[in-house]
Amino acid sequence: MYVQILGSAAGGGFPQWNCNCGNCAGFRNGSLRAKARTQSSIAISDDGVNWVLCNTSPDIRAQLQSFAPMQPGRALRDTGIGAIILMDSQIDHTTGLLMLREGCPHQVWCTDMVHEDLSTGFPLFNMLNHWNGGLTWNRIELDRSFSISACPNLRFTPLPLRSAAPPYSPHRFDPHPGDNIGLIVEDLNTGGKLFYAPGLGKVDASLLQMMAGSDCLLVDGTLWDDDEMQRRGVGTRTGREMGHLAQNGPGGMLDVLEQLPKQRKVLIHINNTNPILDEDSPERAELVRRNVEVAYDGMSIVL
Repeated sequence: MYVQILGSAAGGGFPQWNCNCGNCAGFRNGSLRAKARTQSSIAISDDGVNWVLCNTSPDIRAQLQSFAPMQPGRALRDTGIGAIILMDSQIDHTTGLLMLREGCPHQVWCTDMVHEDLSTGFPLFNMLNHWNGGLTWNRIELDRSFSISACPNLRFTPLPLRSAAPPYSPHRFDPHPGDNIGLIVEDLNTGGKLFYAPGLGKVDASLLQMMAGSDCLLVDGTLWDDDEMQRRGVGTRTGREMGHLAQNGPGGMLDVLEQLPKQRKVLIHINNTNPILDEDSPERAELVRRNVEVAYDGMSIVL
């Protein structure tokens, strides 16, 4: 299984276009040693030719241009995108569908809740019907695995996760299973397993067991501290209120990952305020000490 990190940042990317926090300002003036990052999206393949996109960020055009296998040149109009899986209906994970309109129709896999959001509050399915048939919905059922014809040797298992629906959702304040999912992706040839959860607000015993059965954990790295946005003066909500488990503190992501010594551990969906973006920060050094990696655009993983 081939896993390509197309984008590794949270919504807004890094540096965020309208942000002058210490990280963003430091990157722009050259005082911060860090990598620029686009908004979170990955691609998965079983053969390196045909790919499944997991989320389509607003930066998708630049991400595809930077990854040659997405343009294999087999025809006059062509792409390596075989299908698209949406983990949720958040704007930073779905707006890229608009940028892919020239390639419609696309096979899109998502839950009932995500499909409802993208047919009502943010009606991408309706809008894109006008481009060569638009998006073909394939229903993700939360209690069963599924396969995708473009990558027949991969098995996808959805994991309902605790999170909040986006502001435009009809059930914004009424959470439902399927608002946000993680995935276990298994290569049926190699046996390699990826646990992917860019939005993860809570890890219970059953989820921890599934993480323990995976070879690589690609998990929520949004915030270092739960109140990070408040303390930096750029927001009013905590990480938990936004559906993200911070790395630091009792019961945080680092405590969770500490219980899983055999897995490769990679943080993704990193907010522009997170000090781990600074490669010289003590927080980054703590990750190195714990053998936890920080995803970056262009990172490749093979399982």
